[in-house]
Amino acid sequence: QVQLVESGGGSVQAGGSLRLSCLASGYIYHVSSYCMGWFRQAPGKEREGVAAIGRDGSTNYADSVKGRFTISKVNAKNTLYLQMNSLKPEDTYVYYCAAGPGCGLATGEYRYWGQGTQVTVSS
Repeated sequence: QVQLVESGGGSVQAGGSLRLSCLASGYIYHVSSYCMGWFRQAPGKEREGVAAIGRDGSTNYADSVKGRFTISKVNAKNTLYLQMNSLKPEDTYVYYCAAGPGCGLATGEYRYWGQGTQVTVSS
């Protein structure tokens, strides 16, 4: 079993920044063995892909966050990050970390999920 635990969510004013972290543990040899991604979901809405990072460090972003969000990982710490800058009220969601064989932005590509962390951006 793989455990993913997100942290770093909170409330921030528009234009501000937050950094989300995701610590992987359990039966996970190394985060370098998986593609990792960040997703977000609002109540009653489908979960959507935000950013993904491949085993080789290649990255992929949703158009809505390009130029504002940066995904990264530190393999030695088994930790995934999402740096979010220039936040907007429409970025208000629960953010989820995921790991799996796929490296895209589709939920079906990921096998393991964290419990989510709330990000609220006020205007």
